[in-house]
Amino acid sequence: MEEKVTFCLDLATEKMNESVSHLNMELSKIRAGRAHTSVLDGIMVDYYGTPTAINNMASLNTPDARTILIQPWEKNSISEIVNAINTSNLGFVAQDTGDKIIINIPILTEERRRDLVKQVKGEVENCKVSIRNARREANDELKKLNKDGLSDDVLKTKEGEIQILTNNYISKVDDIFTSKEKDILTV
Repeated sequence: MEEKVTFCLDLATEKMNESVSHLNMELSKIRAGRAHTSVLDGIMVDYYGTPTAINNMASLNTPDARTILIQPWEKNSISEIVNAINTSNLGFVAQDTGDKIIINIPILTEERRRDLVKQVKGEVENCKVSIRNARREANDELKKLNKDGLSDDVLKTKEGEIQILTNNYISKVDDIFTSKEKDILTV
């Protein structure tokens, strides 16, 4: 019985970790005014009939804080990359220079910064919901084990441990939000 309880706690911890990892991945795509190649991670380009990530078909770098430079390995793929970036709704335009692509990142307005903070807040709330769902699933599993013979004292103790775990992860997510909000609002 103890193994099942431990497994239940470990599973909840794993799900909460995955939620925080997913949040970090999603927040890395939200740019804070500085050029960063990770904003292009979600864009797929039709490359010989196969959807391909830009970083798998070109080298990406940031020569300065406001520019992303894309150097495709095959020159005939430039127009597809430019088209994919321009239709991706990221808020900037890719420019074809003949052998490379330049993206100039515009300076964020105060209104746009507020919109980005709202977007971050939405992602944070989704993460918190996911963490709470992991807590609920773990508690439900413990209650099933309680019906199968787990004592009430152990049930209450383990539910308390799950709540402490949940509070720790929620606190971690709040810290991530505070850091990202500060990053976005810093001019």
